[in-house]
Amino acid sequence: MAPPSKYSPEFKEEAVQIALRSSKTISETARELELNPETLRGWMKKHQQRNEPAADAPLSLDERARLKELERRNRELEMEVSFLKKAAAYFAKDPR
Repeated sequence: MAPPSKYSPEFKEEAVQIALRSSKTISETARELELNPETLRGWMKKHQQRNEPAADAPLSLDERARLKELERRNRELEMEVSFLKKAAAYFAKDPR
């Protein structure tokens, strides 16, 4: 049987939240919190498993709306890129 953890559940959750919000690597964050990086990595993995829906779970209404909006925006950006490529090619022609 494993010995009891010396870290409280609140500390673990706060460490995970700090790591998620930080732009630093897990190793850097763990070093700042005086933790073993593998310990923090394990806590983050457990957090992710608890908080992420199953991969085959159906999308919620909000998620579907967001997906539809992102797909629309993606099509719009693809058209802009296509136009800009054509404009760049036109202006890049040597007038001589």
